[in-house]
Amino acid sequence: MKQPISDEIARQAAEAYATHGTQTAAAIALGWPRKTLCNRLKVAAERGMCGTKPVLPGFRISQVTNTPKGDFIQQKPERGPEWETPDGHSIKGISALVDADGRTIQQWVKTTQAAQDQMAAFRAMVEAMKEDLPRVTMTFPPASFESDLLNQFVVTDSHFGMLAHREETGADYDLKLAEQLLLDWFAAAVACAPQAHTAVLAQLGDLLHHDSLESVTPAHRHVLDADSRLHKVVRVVIRTLRRIVDMLLQKHKHVHVVMASGNHDPASSVWVRELLATIYENEPRVTVDTSPMLYYSYAWGSTALFYHHGHKRGINNVDATLAGIFRELFGMSRHAYAHIGHFHSDEGRKSALMYVERHETLAAPDAYAAGGGYLSGRSAKVITYSKRFGEVGRSTLRPEMVSGRYAAANDNTKKEDAA
Repeated sequence: MKQPISDEIARQAAEAYATHGTQTAAAIALGWPRKTLCNRLKVAAERGMCGTKPVLPGFRISQVTNTPKGDFIQQKPERGPEWETPDGHSIKGISALVDADGRTIQQWVKTTQAAQDQMAAFRAMVEAMKEDLPRVTMTFPPASFESDLLNQFVVTDSHFGMLAHREETGADYDLKLAEQLLLDWFAAAVACAPQAHTAVLAQLGDLLHHDSLESVTPAHRHVLDADSRLHKVVRVVIRTLRRIVDMLLQKHKHVHVVMASGNHDPASSVWVRELLATIYENEPRVTVDTSPMLYYSYAWGSTALFYHHGHKRGINNVDATLAGIFRELFGMSRHAYAHIGHFHSDEGRKSALMYVERHETLAAPDAYAAGGGYLSGRSAKVITYSKRFGEVGRSTLRPEMVSGRYAAANDNTKKEDAA
């Protein structure tokens, strides 16, 4: 390792420079290469040995200290021009190459596009896209239904765009299988559900496996097993959701859509909500919760229904958060239920405030879950609520129970072209 320059050598360089007036002359007098003299002279200046006559080229006086032996003057390298952060970016880190004396040789400023600017640009893009979307016109409601009942179709963590291999994870999963499975499940679930007035499509988050052109988690940038390009995932997600809503409209007078934000798709959940709200803006039988909040609610008579992905508040503490946020709705309710996902497993907890339930997913495990030994089952539920009596029924449907129930994944398009 190179040894730091001693004070004696640094002072020798400073005195030679002061005596001879130029760096070249000082180097010749000492018998040093000019570059060596320059390097040692810079060290001398930084240690306050060069005074001010003259200030070294490229240096500035950084500190003057009065001592009994005279003024102690320290010079530092001149600062460069003020750093101008590119538009829409913020500084996230600085890397530097330094020599043995701790002096900066080269520096790199790393920037990232500011999160608020990213979201603003994304919202502007969504607004522009919505102008040209085809709107669904009004359709006729079913002939009969039970006005007291609501069917809640709970699906979570579908992870469209995730790739899993049976030999590694125990089950295959890709974009085509995700689409077919969700449509099969809804075909079976709608068929077995009661003739209720309202359907709530409770999609609890992580509908998309990745949220950008890169297959990584947004917050921590964990690398994900991805099946397809983002544009294909977006196309399939929109197509699938429209068919699901259409199936629900055939059975129910009113359909309410909750598209919760997850930790895998915080940005994608924004455009999913906004696009669905625009597509069905001319269909009064469909309402879409477009709230950017991470917590959602729906009132059904004296029954209060709450939703959250589960990544911010879990089964042990989400009840207090929901009761606090939706204080008025909770206060008027006789029965209250909260639904979360995130951990891909079933669990229920009855608190003093409400019944909180965490749900399994229909999706196959990815390599991370399989390697971690997470052995949750695969299912989704239809839960029926009464305005007066709270929960009055439920059905749990697993992938192997519903396979093939939706005969044509793409209407008149061949199945092999589904994805």
